[in-house]
Amino acid sequence: MGFMTIDGQRVEFTNEPNVLTVIRNAEIDIPTLCYHSELSIYGACRLCTVEDDRGKTFASCAELPRDGMVIYTNTPRLMRYRRTILELLLAAHDRDCTTCVKSGECHLLELAHRMGVDRIRFKNREAKYPIDESSPAIVRNPNKCILCGDCVRMCDNVQSVNAIDFAYRGTSTLVTPAFNKTIAQTNCVNCGQCRVVCPTGAISIKTNIDEVWDALADPNTIVVAQVAPAVRVALGDKFGIPKGENVMGKLVNALHRLGFHEVYDTTYGADLTVIEEAEELLERISSG
Repeated sequence: MGFMTIDGQRVEFTNEPNVLTVIRNAEIDIPTLCYHSELSIYGACRLCTVEDDRGKTFASCAELPRDGMVIYTNTPRLMRYRRTILELLLAAHDRDCTTCVKSGECHLLELAHRMGVDRIRFKNREAKYPIDESSPAIVRNPNKCILCGDCVRMCDNVQSVNAIDFAYRGTSTLVTPAFNKTIAQTNCVNCGQCRVVCPTGAISIKTNIDEVWDALADPNTIVVAQVAPAVRVALGDKFGIPKGENVMGKLVNALHRLGFHEVYDTTYGADLTVIEEAEELLERISSG
């Protein structure tokens, strides 16, 4: 156990992996774009930079907490740093925000508003790259990528797929499949976890909303919805329904109002899938 002083407040810490975690445990909201606790430390965005009592600045996500540290999280110097970083990111970003799939949920835009970035002093050096829509599950838009590396580390560290990585150097750096392949030409398993951690619209989920509306409007088509357990959980989280409460009744009612003729719950089918996957895994383990 140790103690550090954060913005004049004495804060206790034990086995926290970095200073950033201690800061957040003290209920101080410090901005980041590249930090996720379940991923490896990358330190790319530098937005979590803090200042110590000697004037030294460092990325709090990559610094181990030490007893007696005195740090400040919101000095004028740090605010200038963060605004400049955001300006540089936006200067190389496709800022067509009104039609972006991430509009209203973009973490980059949220931080720009929060830091008071209302103009970009730097020349727009945005390069135009083709949008990759080859995957049945995700859409890659390199023009909105800020090189935070979240998707790369998720695909590598957590999913162990390695479908995407950094290519080239300097201002030419890209997150892309090897040899400029499309995502459909890789071993991507379409899990969508890269989209979960992407803070911008660089990776989005491919939808079939237009086709569904067309089918619902066709009087000669019977439209059936099949709902997986994960969908119910996600809807409960989205609408603030207490954990453990069954939302299937609400979901069925809403889908019928939209025009779906039949709604089926795949709970039993999902259980069978889990059992089959477990049996297959045990077989693979026993066979080495």
